[in-house]
Amino acid sequence: MKFAYKFSNLLGAFYRHGNLCFSKDGNSVISPVGNRISVFDLKNNKSETLPVSTTKNISCLGISPDGNLAILIDEDGAAVLVSLVTRAVLHHHHFHSPVHSVSFSPDGKKFVITKENVALMYHAPGRNREFNAFALDKSYYGPFDETTCIDWTDDSKCFAVGSKDMTTWIFGAERWANLIYYSLGGHKDIIVGCFFEKDSLDMYTVSQEGTLCVWESDTELEGLRNGNKDDDDVEEIIREDGETRGDVIKGRTDTPKQVEGIKNVRYSQRSKHYFNKAGDFNKLTAAAFHKKTHILVTGFASGAFHLHELPEFDLIHSLSISDQRISTIAMNPTGDWIGFGCSGLGQLLVWEWQSESYVFKQQGHFNNMNSLAYSPDGQYLVTGGDDGKVSLLPLGFLWNTNSGLCFVLSGHEGPVSSLCFSPVQSVLASVSWDKTVRLWDMLDSWETKETLRLTSDGLAVTYRPDGQELAVASLDGEITFWNPQTGGQAGSIAGRHDLQMGRKETEKITAKQSAKGKSFTSLCYSADGESILAGGQSKCVCIYNIKEHVLMKKFEISCNLSLDAMEEFLDRRKMTEFGSLSLVDEGTGDGDGVELSLPGVKRGDMSSRRFKPEIRVSSLCFSPTGRSWAAASTEGLLIYSLDASLVFDPYDLDMDVTPASIRQQVKKKEWASAILLSFRLNEMPLIREVLEAVPYDQITVVCSSLPDVYVDKLLNFVASTLEKSNHLQFYLSWAQCLLTLHGQKLKNRSGAVLPTVQQLLKSIQRHSDDLSKLCDWNIYNIRYAAALSKQRGMKRTAAESLSDEEEEEEVAMDSGVRKFFSSA
Repeated sequence: MKFAYKFSNLLGAFYRHGNLCFSKDGNSVISPVGNRISVFDLKNNKSETLPVSTTKNISCLGISPDGNLAILIDEDGAAVLVSLVTRAVLHHHHFHSPVHSVSFSPDGKKFVITKENVALMYHAPGRNREFNAFALDKSYYGPFDETTCIDWTDDSKCFAVGSKDMTTWIFGAERWANLIYYSLGGHKDIIVGCFFEKDSLDMYTVSQEGTLCVWESDTELEGLRNGNKDDDDVEEIIREDGETRGDVIKGRTDTPKQVEGIKNVRYSQRSKHYFNKAGDFNKLTAAAFHKKTHILVTGFASGAFHLHELPEFDLIHSLSISDQRISTIAMNPTGDWIGFGCSGLGQLLVWEWQSESYVFKQQGHFNNMNSLAYSPDGQYLVTGGDDGKVSLLPLGFLWNTNSGLCFVLSGHEGPVSSLCFSPVQSVLASVSWDKTVRLWDMLDSWETKETLRLTSDGLAVTYRPDGQELAVASLDGEITFWNPQTGGQAGSIAGRHDLQMGRKETEKITAKQSAKGKSFTSLCYSADGESILAGGQSKCVCIYNIKEHVLMKKFEISCNLSLDAMEEFLDRRKMTEFGSLSLVDEGTGDGDGVELSLPGVKRGDMSSRRFKPEIRVSSLCFSPTGRSWAAASTEGLLIYSLDASLVFDPYDLDMDVTPASIRQQVKKKEWASAILLSFRLNEMPLIREVLEAVPYDQITVVCSSLPDVYVDKLLNFVASTLEKSNHLQFYLSWAQCLLTLHGQKLKNRSGAVLPTVQQLLKSIQRHSDDLSKLCDWNIYNIRYAAALSKQRGMKRTAAESLSDEEEEEEVAMDSGVRKFFSSA
């Protein structure tokens, strides 16, 4: 069995902390989930988690105006520059302290980050060819407290920074003679948002106590004048090597010195508005402004949001979307959709304000996931959490289950910890803390068919796919294997030492001592039944060979140091003469609560206190196709897959195998040779190009001349391509020829080919369902059209017969009249 599984996607979690962003086209929302970011395509109803991660939880992210680059910054100030085109990490940088916000300039040439009481402006990566992608341009000082938010003018000439000291500072991105810095007051609480008006220096500031100030500038953007390097408020920092590192702009409370002949920019408060009614206080927690439509969106701690049109402050809409604090708000470029993130419950919502409807509304488990299961066709994942909710996560067209009767099964003397149905018999296996596994016969009034005795409390049970073996995880760290027919034990694995435990910050014992009380809590067989996955109270998932009873590989599911029990040794920098700083009660602070959880709490205190979740794997499951497996963990739902579309993995490659030489073989109509060379280069688009160039009548000839090693590769490619391709008959012909001509050889190595065949069946079934629905719809339409035509034909015939009778009557009347006059 090959162990080339790679991280594929993160599901079940939609938002954790940080700011939301929309893509350039406005059709996708980008959300930080822990130390990763997920992209939700709202038009095509798809989601993707980028294969990059930071060391700790992401606190803020910024997207370049062209949508090609993203800057991810975690809680400690460690930044990662990511290409959204190639999904690759381009650069690492550390700002050495927490960063509150990051924003690219509209022209894409600069970006600003705010940390502590300073704003740092850098040259945007990709514009200049430098060894360090983050080249510092200027440092801006002015606020006396921590900075909170950033906004740019449309022409990138100036930017504004909000602060916790209740002031907003406006800085020039260049050396303007009449605008070096300017400070705005007028508020009595923390600045939540500051926004420039479109193509103007006029701006709006919003504070936490629910106040909006409208500021008017006496100068237009075109009125900014270039300054010189002799300004008293500008200092130039020179490094030891003589290279200029950047300028330092020091803002002061007084007005900057005026250049002779040039009038400084001045602001005046035009109006002031209040969101809260008299006597009410609802803390304003997030804000966003769309410059083209002049729409201001504000979110509050109560879960409500308001839409106002500025500068008149006309209320357009007001709605409550949650009972938790709204953490972040973002608007897409067209201003139609509004994204909301609520970190309290992990909610992510996208609201279309004009039609007053939800475009996207999802909520993950706000506590740990503890169970999951794949649907039999591999199209869905179902997860269960400690919050009492069950989430259905689509991986591909609909799967419905029919609920049955409920039976109460008595026999266990302790809590039942796990259940599993036999895949081939009507038998249910249950394991309990009473050190027994019971097999219940579904056909015999749910009587106990067999009782298996364990040496310790049972924690997990699972059947092998063929139903001929049963695996049980117990509290002593062992995995035992049983024959469900005879009730005899077939073997065991001592896996406690493979868990690789970490030490929690509040623990007073070492990680080695702590591991003695840990065990596996979830088991899952591989699709071929030769291996078993085991996970539990650890950051590692172990995969064992059942026949040899040995550890084959260990997967580390997370490197996020924001989670507890990640490191084996405690950080000595946190140790004092009084003990670890992690045991010190830090007080309520800014409302986040204290660090310590209540005594006896193992899964986090969900009251107003703040807790540090512990890394663990609560459930494991293999896909029925054998191409992927999933782990429900503290980090979310992690999927490891063999399907890696961006991986370049050549086979038996030499200098002569190039795209040009392959296409030359296609021109010569050497189909078999071209296919072999394309698989040696192993580029999926090139393989598809060569395969679709083969004439339909040559498929049988090409399949018969392929070596055995390439038959498996071609069948695997056809199975994966058939799932998304519209050339159904073409690829089905390839599959039919391969299975017909090489069926016996494929049967001899059925264990290796089984996942491919299952994937092929899955693709055929999906297309069959689609075509059957389409055909049924067409049949109904044809029948309706035929019935309608028949009905109209009958009406037409009746009308024609009626007209014929009237003509006969007229003829008879005319002849009678003639006879009367002739006789007269």
